[in-house]
Amino acid sequence: MSKQSNIKNKIKEQYGTIALADGSLSCCSSSAGCCGTSETVVVSPIESSKTVGYHQKDLKSIPQSSILGLGCGNPSTFAHLKDGDIVVDLGSGAGIDVFIAANIVKDKGRVIGIDLTDAMLEKARKNAQIHGYQNVEFRKGDIEEKIPVEDNSVDVVISNCVINLTEDKVSTFKEIHRILKPNGVGKLIISDVVTSREVEKALINEANWCGCIDGALTKENYLDSIKRAGFTNVEILEERPGNVVKDYAEDIEKKTRTITSITVKAFKN
Repeated sequence: MSKQSNIKNKIKEQYGTIALADGSLSCCSSSAGCCGTSETVVVSPIESSKTVGYHQKDLKSIPQSSILGLGCGNPSTFAHLKDGDIVVDLGSGAGIDVFIAANIVKDKGRVIGIDLTDAMLEKARKNAQIHGYQNVEFRKGDIEEKIPVEDNSVDVVISNCVINLTEDKVSTFKEIHRILKPNGVGKLIISDVVTSREVEKALINEANWCGCIDGALTKENYLDSIKRAGFTNVEILEERPGNVVKDYAEDIEKKTRTITSITVKAFKN
């Protein structure tokens, strides 16, 4: 089994555990935190979400069990969604961004959540059923291989601290480009983490990759991956200073990396 296959299995295992913990765990409360911290931080999912940009009124308006505190930003606040939009959320987890978007696009619109983890999909679908959401759907998919959505059919793609988990970022952005509507209509709004220094393949740690650290690109390479996929008007909308991660290995000197959160906008022409 390849290292990347091991990483994907580890991702499904870790985020499945988070889903089953019903909000008592988040990726920011462990050494493999998606916020890039190596220290244990005990923060409630709601407080964690507010810290990265979610608004209290939005959090109160959605199923509380969909709030797991896993994000590094709030893409929905920059998406300028409107009534009737078709939205896809990549790495939708328990559904926090799907439900926020669903409240905006209303009955004429539709929000499709895509996730790789069965436990997250089950949790999200249960949330939708219990709370009566008729304009949402959750599908299983590996976003760097094939997003299970039709070509040229989506107004907005959002994602929150997920693209960094993929190995082939360009392939992932090409898939996003494929499903968006053409002629400057379709756009992506993505919150994610970037790093001051990328990790050499030989030194990649699976736990750190699952925690949104070792799979992160530099800001320059991240933006270049979006452009290489065919997007134009690539723009950073927000940048949040991150944490410093220390790398230790017997065969290398101590090094540090700075993990930063960014929110990016780009269009499909």
